[in-house]
Amino acid sequence: MNLPRLVLLCATLMPFVWSGAHARTPYVQNLAYISPASTEEPQLNALSALVLNQSNGELLYRKNIDVETPIASITKLMTAMVMLDAHLPMDASITISAEDVDTLRHSSSRLAVGTTLSRSEMLHLALIASENRAAYALARNYPGGITRFIAAMNNKARKLLMTHTSFEDPTGLTSNNRSTAEDLAKLVDAASKYPQIRDITTTGTYEIARPALVRVGHKRKSEWRHVVRRVEFHNTNRLVRDTNWNIELSKTGFINEAGHCLVMQAKIANKQVIIVLLDAYGKYSRIADAERIKTWLEQRNEGRVALKLDRMSGV
Repeated sequence: MNLPRLVLLCATLMPFVWSGAHARTPYVQNLAYISPASTEEPQLNALSALVLNQSNGELLYRKNIDVETPIASITKLMTAMVMLDAHLPMDASITISAEDVDTLRHSSSRLAVGTTLSRSEMLHLALIASENRAAYALARNYPGGITRFIAAMNNKARKLLMTHTSFEDPTGLTSNNRSTAEDLAKLVDAASKYPQIRDITTTGTYEIARPALVRVGHKRKSEWRHVVRRVEFHNTNRLVRDTNWNIELSKTGFINEAGHCLVMQAKIANKQVIIVLLDAYGKYSRIADAERIKTWLEQRNEGRVALKLDRMSGV
């Protein structure tokens, strides 16, 4: 058979072959409803970003994951782990001193010098509200003091194979606390093994009782009374209060040099994932990036489910 006749024969038979195959695949049309754009990687604001399937180590998304950058209060996850590794009494009292006051950036705090709380309460405030004085007080009350504590932070980083990470303080106020998105995924994975850290970082609000001296009565006849006031602290990551999210660990961070940072462990599309977002520009950018990642993973999962159904039906 010569070539022109062979081409003509194939063109004649092709419609029948194509229709025959589709007669056995009732689900194939479902793929048409999945826009190609829905599985494209999201465009994120963060300078560095990483999304990791924690169960099998699959890297789902990467953007500048080996760029070293200041990490701000993401530091406090390491602070919490080092403190908990020491197995110190959590009900022991710790008092905020002048040493705990930020003289580098002069950041504000709701913990006045002289405030006494338990070690457990200090840990809650350091992780939930990112209280710098609480974090520093925890490190200062470590066996051997602040110097030994920072050494323990760097030793822990080396044990976790965080080869591009270094710490100079327990708060993250210094821009010399540096890491990469790849290293911070290891940090989040390690922190997720501490039940206390998971529970605390996903708490939306936290209250402490603080003694106060108030003046009661009229100007001519008044007196001072000791009272106990309840002070409420909110989680710096508002997503932990969002019922559309299933977050199991969270920490935010910000200083000018680091930009807005966010790390999380969350369950999305039936996967346990680690999300690292570093140096996002703008207060809400890290939240918007996290939402984009969540939407992308869910749509990606839907696409794979549809494809699986098609394969089961004979494609």
